[in-house]
Amino acid sequence: MEAEVKEQERLDLSKIDEICENYKGKKGATIPVLQQVQEHYGYLSREMIERIGENLNMSPHTLYGVLTFYAQFYTTPRGKYVIRVCRGTACHVKGSGRISEVVFEEFGIRNGETTPDIKFTLEEVSCIGACGMAPVIMINDKTYGNLTPEQARSIFKEYAQKQE
Repeated sequence: MEAEVKEQERLDLSKIDEICENYKGKKGATIPVLQQVQEHYGYLSREMIERIGENLNMSPHTLYGVLTFYAQFYTTPRGKYVIRVCRGTACHVKGSGRISEVVFEEFGIRNGETTPDIKFTLEEVSCIGACGMAPVIMINDKTYGNLTPEQARSIFKEYAQKQE
């Protein structure tokens, strides 16, 4: 919790005011505002939701109702690299569970968790839509298929070494 408070002290929330200004008085503004704020900051914290509510004259409870309904919104920081491991039938049968275990071995995170340095987040997803390449993972927008656990480990190590 203390780390979250320190993070909020560093965040400049003025971008929220700018985003909301474009939507004041417009119907259907809630989702586009939440999307743009999340795109800018990477997630939607309590303080961000309160600021959006002040700008749009909406209660934080109403905003939380929207953002918890849709899976696209996140209330905690996510990693720079989001590792999506497909757990659909074809991927499951071909060993995607072992790939999730490799993520744990390399980074110490399980499904839905983010590394303390906010570099990696693991998401197990029900289908990536590339069953012919099972087992499949995505790291951000890049897809990797026909993976063995060893190949996955090698890919993860490459991303871990990136200094971007």
